[in-house]
Amino acid sequence: MIEKTGDKFNLDTYMSARKTAMKAALLFAQHVNVGMNSKDMEGLINEIFMLLKIEKKWHMSKIRIGSDTLKTFKEKSDESIELQENDIYFLDIGPVIDGHEADYGMTFTKGNNPDYAKIQKASKDLFNLAQNKWREENINGEELYNFLESEASKLGYELDEKMKGHRLGDFPHHVHFRGNLTEQDKKPIENLWVLEVHLLDKKNNVGAFFEDILTV
Repeated sequence: MIEKTGDKFNLDTYMSARKTAMKAALLFAQHVNVGMNSKDMEGLINEIFMLLKIEKKWHMSKIRIGSDTLKTFKEKSDESIELQENDIYFLDIGPVIDGHEADYGMTFTKGNNPDYAKIQKASKDLFNLAQNKWREENINGEELYNFLESEASKLGYELDEKMKGHRLGDFPHHVHFRGNLTEQDKKPIENLWVLEVHLLDKKNNVGAFFEDILTV
């Protein structure tokens, strides 16, 4: 069951949904302005979804600004926090497109704070590093996250233990598997598993997030 998909699953449609989610995230960042709060940004991503003809989400959009970037997925965003001229924020979206799920998240910065730029880059770099290790080695989900935790520590960051990846696929993927990637005791197959990297910089009171599917 853990690696199954439904009868209507189509890989090309699924990968197209992923590309649309990426496009939505980049469009979002282009229209984010200083002074916006998470509610404003949620309205913005909803407008972009309408523009791209995305009518359904398999999970609610999550927007974090400033110190809220330390929060895990299930925590509520603080709407009193507004984006500053030198700031950091991230977006996590889960649209359903043509019956197929996408899940994409990335971090953005405003201004030129070097600490924010560093952790933003690190979230994407560590994703790529872990993905390369997965491509090259026979590694299971728990081993993959142990590797990520070690690499994050080398950079001076903590890895959020509550964000451990999950299955994806045709909607709803949870009929096949509800658990996280660390419960996968063999090497995850390509395309169906999301790797989440949520870094925490307690010194500067911010975090950074990046997620995408593991793919060759």
